[in-house]
Amino acid sequence: MVSTAVESLESAKNQLLAKISGLENEVKQIESVIAALAGLESGKVSEAVQQIMVVEASAPVASGKRVMSAATKAKMKKAQQARWATINAAKASSTSATPEVAAKPAKKKGKMSAAGRKAISEAVKARWAKVNAAKAKAAKK
Repeated sequence: MVSTAVESLESAKNQLLAKISGLENEVKQIESVIAALAGLESGKVSEAVQQIMVVEASAPVASGKRVMSAATKAKMKKAQQARWATINAAKASSTSATPEVAAKPAKKKGKMSAAGRKAISEAVKARWAKVNAAKAKAAKK
């Protein structure tokens, strides 16, 4: 119980540190854009535009990775454990209540008769004979 609480606190701490570093980067970018805009006022337009372009190019691209909070992960864990508990309880009750009941035999697979296989084979051969005849006729023209 204590170890899970410690783990969740550690993960929350790591998430906060990551967010802090991301926010610090954003602050630096904003400050450089402000400096570039201040350059616009002083008449150094080309330098300011270049500075803004550099900031935009260096902006980190979102990785698209989803991050879940520790509380959400804990809820999901509890729900999954509850699902497995019901499954295991059902298995235990069914095996202890009726041990003499045998499992259902596997469903027999349908088998094709020799005549059916032969009919399909002949139909496929006839189809390909038509296709090849049409190709040969087209090649002669």
